[in-house]
Amino acid sequence: MTLYLSQIRLARSPAAQALAPLLAPSDPAARRSAQHNLLWSVFADGPDRRRDFLWREERDGSFLTLSARPPVQSDLFQPHRVRDFAPVLTPGDRLDFQLRCNATRTEKAGGLSAEGKEKKRHVDFVMDALHAIPGRKDLPEGTDSLRAPERMKLAHEVGRAWLARQGERAGFRVLHAEAADYGTAVLPGHRGPRKGQPQFGILDLTGRIEITDPAAFLVQLPIGFGRAKAFGCGLMLIRRAG
Repeated sequence: MTLYLSQIRLARSPAAQALAPLLAPSDPAARRSAQHNLLWSVFADGPDRRRDFLWREERDGSFLTLSARPPVQSDLFQPHRVRDFAPVLTPGDRLDFQLRCNATRTEKAGGLSAEGKEKKRHVDFVMDALHAIPGRKDLPEGTDSLRAPERMKLAHEVGRAWLARQGERAGFRVLHAEAADYGTAVLPGHRGPRKGQPQFGILDLTGRIEITDPAAFLVQLPIGFGRAKAFGCGLMLIRRAG
C-alpha cells in the first residue's frame, strides 16, 4: 500500500495569518487541539471519516503527516509538499529514526464503567518512573530543574525499553535509542485547578533500528507507536542508515 508523506504549512496570506491565533493558540493544550482540527481540515472528507493519518509539529511551525490519502489543498495553506511513501525493506536493513511518542502501559483500574466495561487506566512509563525517585514529592514547587538530569536519564532508560518491546511486535530491534526530550502536556479541554490536571507525557526518541520482519513493520508504521496520536504523537520518521 502506498502512503503519503507530506509537509503542511499555513499560508502567508493576510487572511490565513489573521486566523493564526485561532489556528495555533499560545496555550499548549488548546494549541494541540487546534492543530489536530486544522489538519483534519485537509483529510476529513466526510462526517463519518475516521482518522487515518499521523502528524507531528516541526520546529519551524510546519507539520509532517503520514497518511493513506494525500491532503486536500485549501487557501489556508501553502502548496502541500507531498511524496509517495512506499519503502521497500528486507530483514537486516538499518534505519535511523525519530519518534515523538506517548509511551504508556494499560492497567486495570477496578470497577466497571457506565457501559459495563472493566475500567482501565493508562500509565505513562516515564512519569511513573519519576514518581519513584526518593524525595521527589518533597521538593518545593518551581524546582523541577533540579530533577532535569535524573528525568532525562530515566526517559532514556525507560524509553529505550519501551521501544524495544514495541519492536518485538512490530518487526524491528533497537540498535541505539536516546531521549532527545521529555515533557508533559495537559489534556486539551481540561478546565479546573492546576493541581491534579490530567496530563500525558511526550517523549522524543532518536536512534537506529534494524528490521527483522518488514511486513510487520510496514503494517505498524502508518498505525503509529504509543498513544496520544490525535495530539501529534506516534509518527516514526525513518531513513536508511548511512
